[in-house]
Amino acid sequence: MSNDFDTEDFDLGAEFDDDFADFEDFEPEDDDLLVRTVVMSKEDMIALLCIKSASAGAAICRVDPREAMPSVQLYDDPEAAHHWFSKSLRTSRLNGWRLIYDGLPLQG
Repeated sequence: MSNDFDTEDFDLGAEFDDDFADFEDFEPEDDDLLVRTVVMSKEDMIALLCIKSASAGAAICRVDPREAMPSVQLYDDPEAAHHWFSKSLRTSRLNGWRLIYDGLPLQG
């Protein structure tokens, strides 16, 4: 079995910027703040997908073992971000990725 992914493994609806700092700068002060981190494994690879959203917008970050740098996509519409996050997660699972963690960001 190859380590290559199907082209739809991480379909987030748009091309990603290679600037990981954008995700760190997305620090809304909002009661509707949601942060979710998903860690997945497939064969000998680990991938990370996370979302940070508030009423004013959202950001999705992806760490893909095929890429040298994490990718970030910013959204003005948090509902659109949640849609693409869910779609990416569903597609990844259909392509053989196994969830090993789904919750708040890991610290420590």
